[in-house]
Amino acid sequence: MALPQKQSYAAEDYWNLPEDVRAELIDGQFYYQAAPSRMHQTILSELHAAIHAYLKSKGGSCRIYPAPFAVNLDGNDKDWVEPDISVVCDPNKLTDRGCSGAPDWIIEIISPNDPGHDLIYKLNLYARTGVREYWVVDPRNHNILVYYLEQKDFGVKAYTFQDKIKVNIYEDFWIDFQELDL
Repeated sequence: MALPQKQSYAAEDYWNLPEDVRAELIDGQFYYQAAPSRMHQTILSELHAAIHAYLKSKGGSCRIYPAPFAVNLDGNDKDWVEPDISVVCDPNKLTDRGCSGAPDWIIEIISPNDPGHDLIYKLNLYARTGVREYWVVDPRNHNILVYYLEQKDFGVKAYTFQDKIKVNIYEDFWIDFQELDL
């Protein structure tokens, strides 16, 4: 949930936040982020390792970036997010500050205090800005929602931590959640 604010903010405000403040800028409003839990970080680490190993084995231009990694999805000065995991396959989108344009694949790990932020605000933002695939991992309920956003009427599938999930943007990549050390 956005905190009450008196004005609309832009990129300059985002980049001038103190280093110890974690926040995202969506539609000109700051959304402050609490420090992640241990389980959140475990899931992040395991997924990062699996994705990095796959990308490295295939070569090519795709790169993985864990949070904090600034993403300006659409060139809009009022939208800067820090997805838990961003996979970017177009090296022209990468800048010294992060990513300028939509990553191909984003994974968010739900924060227990505000699940709507990832399931509503970010889903809509990612869908309208060209993210191809969006995963929402829920540590409390042990489930994963996978949104295929590049389809005209984007599809969604629900999985559990017992499932092996196909990464739709790749031909031969599956993540088996039972093999992750969660």
